[in-house]
Amino acid sequence: MTVVDDRTSTWIDVCAVDVITPDRGVAARIADRQIALFVLSTGDVYALDNRDPFSAANVLCNGIIGDHNGVPTVASPVYKQRFALATGKCLDDPDVSVARWEARIDGGRVLVREPR
Repeated sequence: MTVVDDRTSTWIDVCAVDVITPDRGVAARIADRQIALFVLSTGDVYALDNRDPFSAANVLCNGIIGDHNGVPTVASPVYKQRFALATGKCLDDPDVSVARWEARIDGGRVLVREPR
């Protein structure tokens, strides 16, 4: 992993974008946290904490990618709650969310920035 400083924030180089199958997730470890990375077939990239708050298991990277009224989502493979990829908010329980990491693709690499 490489750390990239763009003068305003620190981005972490996680992996090459071509190692992620479109519309599927992959897990990555950043320090002591697991994140779930998703690259959609549209080219959009998202990163959320990998821990499912309902099952307490690190499984969101194995979730089912979907869409709810135009909002890209991932459904937990355990109890099937849906989380908005852009915000981390649970669509099935508005009081629950997972941390969303900023994510981008730069030079064929996936970069993420920790939630603040």
